[in-house]
Amino acid sequence: MGLFPIVLLVLALLVVVYGVLIYNALIQLKHNVAKAWANIDVLLKQRHDELPKLVETCRQYKQFEQSTLEQIVAARTRVHEAREKQDMSALGRAEGALRAGLGNIFAVAEAYPELKANASFQQLMSRISTLEDGIADRREFYNESVNLYNVRIEQFPDTIVAGMFGHSGRALLEFPADEKRDVDLRQLFNA
Repeated sequence: MGLFPIVLLVLALLVVVYGVLIYNALIQLKHNVAKAWANIDVLLKQRHDELPKLVETCRQYKQFEQSTLEQIVAARTRVHEAREKQDMSALGRAEGALRAGLGNIFAVAEAYPELKANASFQQLMSRISTLEDGIADRREFYNESVNLYNVRIEQFPDTIVAGMFGHSGRALLEFPADEKRDVDLRQLFNA
C-alpha cells in the first residue's frame, strides 16, 4: 500500500472523528436545553398547583374582587396550555398575564386586612413568591442554554453536522414588551 492511500485514510479518519466530536457536543447542548426546560416545567407545575389554593383562600372573603380571581384562573389556564405545548412565545405572553394577575391580587389584598392577616394567605403568598423567583432563575438558565445551542448549530463546520442530523434552533423564552417597561410609580400611587 502506497503513502497516498494511507494519508487519505488518515485524513478520512480524522474527519470522521471530528464529526463525531461535533455531534456529541451538539447532543450535550441539546440535552442541556431539555434539562433547563424540565427545571422550569417543574416550577411552573408547582405554581400551577398553588394558584387554586390562593384563589380559594381569597374567595372566602365574599367581597374580594371576582374579576381579579377570574384573571388569575384564565392566565393559569393559558400558562398550562403553553407549557404543555412547549410554545415559548405563548408561554411568555401567558406568564406576563399571570404575573400581572398575581400583582393585582396582592395589591387588592392590601384593602382586606382580614385576608392579609390570614395565615394561609400569607403562606401561599410566600410560596408563590419563592416559586416566582425560582422560575426567573431557571428562565435565565434556559435562555442561556438555548443561546449556546443555537449559536453552535449555526457555526461552521457544526452547521453541516447539525443539518445532517436534523438539529434545529430553539426559541428563547421571551416576555411581552409591556412587562419589560419601567414601572410608572406615579400611576401606582394615584391608583
